[in-house]
Amino acid sequence: MKKTYKIEVDCANCANLMEEAARKTAGVQSAVVNFMTQKLIVEFAEGQEPGAVMAAVQKACKKVEPDCEIFL
Repeated sequence: MKKTYKIEVDCANCANLMEEAARKTAGVQSAVVNFMTQKLIVEFAEGQEPGAVMAAVQKACKKVEPDCEIFL
């Protein structure tokens, strides 16, 4: 399953770091952060609950950029 989320990120470098953090999160098959459109596209692994996975993604992204926002 693939979902798109609005994300608030301040710089392109931070967007790249957040994309990498999201990709490494358990339950995420792939993740792309588009800095220009301020969107995060996440493809979840088969059988994963998007709400639980996104909580972990948000936590991982906050480690990279503490003031980032992902609008779930």
